Amino acid sequence: MFQRPARTPLILMYRAVDRVARDPLRQAVGPELFERQMDWLHRNGMRGVSVGELRHAHRAGLARGLVGLTFDRGYATFATRAVPILLRRGFTATVFVSAAEIGGRTDRDPGPDRPLMTERQIRCVAGKGMEIGSHGLHHVPLPSLDDEELAEELTRARAVLEDVTGRAVTGFAYPYGHVSPREMTAVRKAGYEYACAVRRGPLDGDHALPRTRVDDRDGRIRLRIKVLRHQLAI
Repeated sequence: MFQRPARTPLILMYRAVDRVARDPLRQAVGPELFERQMDWLHRNGMRGVSVGELRHAHRAGLARGLVGLTFDRGYATFATRAVPILLRRGFTATVFVSAAEIGGRTDRDPGPDRPLMTERQIRCVAGKGMEIGSHGLHHVPLPSLDDEELAEELTRARAVLEDVTGRAVTGFAYPYGHVSPREMTAVRKAGYEYACAVRRGPLDGDHALPRTRVDDRDGRIRLRIKVLRHQLAI
């Protein structure tokens, strides 16, 4: 269980691994920088893993040296750019996918318009050891939904992703990081074993796992500071 006062493993939060000319929200990390970040983890005795693997190792007391790697939104560049870099180092990761938007684009989101993974790409990365998690059905803030809509958003998303992958989908990430006790309860009732938030806050436990965001400013020194800050906070 991810509960204080037990040591909470570090989970890093990425979105896109991509080259963009303009990215005011800092949603993308360039492939070269991402590769240097993964090299830094490897050189410092850390191994990137999916949240599912991290949780199993944590419960068994074997999480030392493991770092959770997560990618929100399910961008196509996760399959084309991030996964090859991860595989070369023996790393895995969790990618959270919006089930109703598979194969579409992010033209409704703030920031650059990007393609999302297709069903084929999702099955491909899953076959290479990546964990597929749910980011909801339509990537909408859950607090904006009534109780019936919320239940539908969560359960249908899980069913679609399990149909695509042929595997159990046990993880969830809150769109935009918006979560309250109501949403946590709904996610648990929908059958998800864990859920990722964005940052540490008043909510805690398996269904509000805090993450440390990584962006295009995080070179070796900033990444080291974020790791140390996490260690001091737990």
